[in-house]
Amino acid sequence: MIDIASETVIPIAEASKHIPGRPSKATVWRWVLNGTRAGKLESFLVGGRRFTTLESIQRFAQQSTSASDGNTPPSLTPRQREREISRAEREATEAGI
Repeated sequence: MIDIASETVIPIAEASKHIPGRPSKATVWRWVLNGTRAGKLESFLVGGRRFTTLESIQRFAQQSTSASDGNTPPSLTPRQREREISRAEREATEAGI
């Protein structure tokens, strides 16, 4: 998640200048809007302009590398997710939460 108070904010239009290989602006926009199998490039909107941060680019590069190396966490099926939710609710009830 972006923390604009502590991260270096840049306009999306300038993001490609800070990414190795200098992808096109269209590619950066695609990463923001559609993402890749690793996820989306984090961004935020202020006054009709979209921004990202240098730190978000770093996180996106790390996620992309992990996904490419096969280090992505396995996805849960809907049934597995329901079981996890039920288990968590049961544990919370038992703990008096």
